[in-house]
Amino acid sequence: MNYFNRNYIGNKGTASILRIGLGLVFCIGGYNKLSQLLDPERTLAIVGSYTGGKGYINEFFMTYLFSEGSMLTPWGFLTALSTFELLSGVALLIGLMVRPLALIYAFLLWTFVFSLPVVTTPGVETTVSTYTSPAMFVQMRDIALSGFMFVLLIVGSGNLSADRLILTNGVNSENADWDNLGLLLRLSLAAPLVIGGLFGNFAQIATFATYQPVLLILGVLLVLGVRTREVALVVAAVMVWFMFNKLNIEKSLIANLNGFKREFAFIAASVVIVLRGSGNSYTPQDLLQRVRYSFGRQSKMQGVAELT
Repeated sequence: MNYFNRNYIGNKGTASILRIGLGLVFCIGGYNKLSQLLDPERTLAIVGSYTGGKGYINEFFMTYLFSEGSMLTPWGFLTALSTFELLSGVALLIGLMVRPLALIYAFLLWTFVFSLPVVTTPGVETTVSTYTSPAMFVQMRDIALSGFMFVLLIVGSGNLSADRLILTNGVNSENADWDNLGLLLRLSLAAPLVIGGLFGNFAQIATFATYQPVLLILGVLLVLGVRTREVALVVAAVMVWFMFNKLNIEKSLIANLNGFKREFAFIAASVVIVLRGSGNSYTPQDLLQRVRYSFGRQSKMQGVAELT
């Protein structure tokens, strides 16, 4: 049997790979922010980055959460959120409370899209550095992570997880339909590639240090469900290439890892597709069968109508 036609993992293996990739994202991000928030010499800088022109703490939050007299401060809010990010990342790595965390993050990741400040008036130049591209395009990688989280929510905690030692049921869904889950996984992986390929010339749109037409081709092939295992293998190589290009010997290890933390999840999703495929839903073959079935059904119904 051809290597790219074999299934090497089931839902448990899928869950294990995805939760480790996603867990690394939040471990790195949480530790990086906490190390700065708890360092008196760097606290003002990181809080300022979140309340400045490129920060997620905009006027809405300043008015309703951090108003004068409120016990909640931007520093306290960021510290609590970063602590949760770090602890939840560790929990995902060891397979603890995977489904609840996947559900929380599947929706929480979208808040970054809603909160991202962007300039919407053409030709307007602001006095502060901010985003000029659509928030959804800038945050497309987080939207992809949300899709991965929904897949993880369905498949469960996987092998060698703490949940399997603590819980007696509801840990895994080995019989979950992979055709539909594979569709969600491949579309989520494709989204940042397509956006980077089409709009990578705009500010803050991730291109993964790769020629834009290459990204577009890879993304379109994933969307269409064509040779997805081979495409996913190339995507994993693209992510490794991006990581290599982001390395900076002048930065600390955690700062370097934080620069490409999301790509660990993209590599994990790519590995799942390489080992298992992305299902048959809405591939060219599936669409052709649907069309044939539809026309065949219509012909049968017309024949019955003529007989009656």
